[in-house]
Amino acid sequence: MTNFILGSETAKKGFKNEEEIVQKFNNWKKDNEAKKWLKIMQYDLSEIESVIAIKIYGYKTDVQLQVIVKLRKAVDLQNIQVKLVSNLRGFNQIDKHWVDYYVRLWNIPFSLAEILKRYTGEKKPTQKTKDERRTLANEFNIKEQTMVLEWIKQNQSLIVSDILKGRGQFAAEWMLVAQKVNKNARWVLKSMNYCLNFFGNGDVSITQRGNFKIGRITMQRKGGDAGRKTANMLQFKINPAELFSESSR
Repeated sequence: MTNFILGSETAKKGFKNEEEIVQKFNNWKKDNEAKKWLKIMQYDLSEIESVIAIKIYGYKTDVQLQVIVKLRKAVDLQNIQVKLVSNLRGFNQIDKHWVDYYVRLWNIPFSLAEILKRYTGEKKPTQKTKDERRTLANEFNIKEQTMVLEWIKQNQSLIVSDILKGRGQFAAEWMLVAQKVNKNARWVLKSMNYCLNFFGNGDVSITQRGNFKIGRITMQRKGGDAGRKTANMLQFKINPAELFSESSR
């Protein structure tokens, strides 16, 4: 099976930013990579009348394509989430909010929300902990650990979909991961349904470092921010570069 069919290929040069992706799609008639991306999206290039790409802000989608197919004269909208990576072992934040945001989004019960707030440090530990600012996942008692793990398992599909794909008209339908380097760059384009399964389908567990894991997704305290209160937000992270190794199999 070829790299093209797998949706991954070597690029002559790296990708600077999302705006460059927009430019490549808008210049699709002359841009070989844009042509390959459109083919992966199941378009016959000879049937495309026009492609207009625009940058989207504040949603899971970073680039939206408006594709007009000659015979249908209808506009197809394709929402693409772009992940630019320079370090193949680096992690990328995919969602970040205060616990109360997720309480409203997922109807999290009060008792569970209180545990998550102690986990992020929004509420101080109620027992002695390694870090006086917060409680690690493996420092909660067995009943509390089980409560969190069972709730995540019961709502796993919803959680993964919301943090990766999003909701509404700008929900992402594709994920384009591109290396942000000068030489020997690569890209991989996968449907979001594939990515939901790849990153989110797997065991729900507690890591040795005291974080929660949902498949390949890490749920943790945000941290950093020079000690500001926002360090106590809940964040979800993935390593987008894992799609490269998966596509080379």
